[in-house]
Amino acid sequence: MARDDRILLSGLTFFGYHGANPEERRLGQRFVVDVALSLDLRPAGLTDDLTRTINYSDVYQTIQRVVEGPPCNLIEAVAERIAEALLLQTGAMAVQVRVTKPWAPVKGMVAGEVAVEIHRASPSPDR
Repeated sequence: MARDDRILLSGLTFFGYHGANPEERRLGQRFVVDVALSLDLRPAGLTDDLTRTINYSDVYQTIQRVVEGPPCNLIEAVAERIAEALLLQTGAMAVQVRVTKPWAPVKGMVAGEVAVEIHRASPSPDR
């Protein structure tokens, strides 16, 4: 099995109401999500059959439901919810999720962005 195969989706942008501060929950803000799904892509590559891989639109919609859904205090919780949903719904062996909060309310100057990145594997050995 090709263990290094991955499907990548990056720069997925959504509007959500996550944050520990009341203003974040009231006003909302933009969140950017990048995901990498690990699975064997050889069957899809050899057969050119969509049913042998993961549908990108389904992945996008799953992430959208989480980010635009019920608010969390922490982007760590948003990342966990995304990872759990993708592992359950896609059959991927593992998933890497990065959630970026471009304008996090930080006391101080941030030239870049605030983000979390997690890696989770499927609990099922037969995936």
